[in-house]
Amino acid sequence: MATSLAKLRKEIKNNKLDAILISSVPNIIYLTNYSGFSKEEREAYLFITKNEQHILTDGRYTTAVKALIPDFKLIEISPKNPANELLKKIKVKYRIKKLGIEENNLTYKEYKEISSCFDDLNHFSLTNLRTIKDEKEISKIEKACRLGDETFNYILKKIRLGVSEKDVANKIEFFIKKNGGDLSFPTIVAFGKNSAIPHHQASDQRLTTKDQVILLDFGVKLDNYCSDMTRTIFFGSANAEFKKMYNTVLKTQTKAIEMLNTKYLIHNTKASSIDKVARDYIISKGYPSIPHSLGHGVGIEVHENPHLSPKSKDILKEGMVFSIEPGIYLPNSGGVRIEDLVVLEKKGPRLLTHSLRNLIEL
Repeated sequence: MATSLAKLRKEIKNNKLDAILISSVPNIIYLTNYSGFSKEEREAYLFITKNEQHILTDGRYTTAVKALIPDFKLIEISPKNPANELLKKIKVKYRIKKLGIEENNLTYKEYKEISSCFDDLNHFSLTNLRTIKDEKEISKIEKACRLGDETFNYILKKIRLGVSEKDVANKIEFFIKKNGGDLSFPTIVAFGKNSAIPHHQASDQRLTTKDQVILLDFGVKLDNYCSDMTRTIFFGSANAEFKKMYNTVLKTQTKAIEMLNTKYLIHNTKASSIDKVARDYIISKGYPSIPHSLGHGVGIEVHENPHLSPKSKDILKEGMVFSIEPGIYLPNSGGVRIEDLVVLEKKGPRLLTHSLRNLIEL
């Protein structure tokens, strides 16, 4: 927390701002390590100046804030003291002229209210700060990945004739929560042709016969940091067509990681160039292009910078954590996706997920 605040204050200085108003829950978590606020409604703001930091919230959170966020001065919002009136007082007290705000996170009504308090509003993003992870953050993601690997080993033993997609998804969720974690996103379990839908929602469809594709995409959240992993397995004996598709996806992922390794050792690499290697290889084998990006950053949120996509402007740098997840999807037969998380280190990429990547037949 102290490190993230120090980084933020450097950005305040570099952007010639007097203060920053933080409204998004992920950024509040990043700066305080407190995750108790709802994402569905506005329950708190952080107000950070060059030397002070405040948290504005209502009485429901007073006890928790005092106990868990002692480094922030609490300013309590109430019907008699609404947020906009409190902000006016803060402006006068600290002589705030130029304020940074997260304009992408505010409603129009909130923006108008803040505008009535401050004359000079400037968009500010914490994206660059959060993209590069420090050792503690990487360690937290790695711990979440370990529980994800354990979950995969567990669920393989629970797949049998008669189970539904929802059954498997519920068992994954139960195991994760039983072991102290939470879900970083709704679990994807797809049987048969459903595996050709990249973001399929688990349904009541059951495994009624052998020889079916099963796609499992799930993530763990531990200590506010996420994991993300996808494995595609085969229930029964895989046919030649499926094996070819699976091996193509596996080779694609391997080529992307290998290119990342060799190019990263020479100079920082464009995220789009890694995406292109994977996309071109799949197309060269006669399959349709990947209908989604090759990868995305993972941290407090399961989707954040960098983005490995054709139009991405991101440059991959040391300290970034992101997925590599090529996929092939054929509507009439099924799909294959293999997803792992990597962290970029001085010597190159290091895998954080370690579940078996070779084809598993149950």
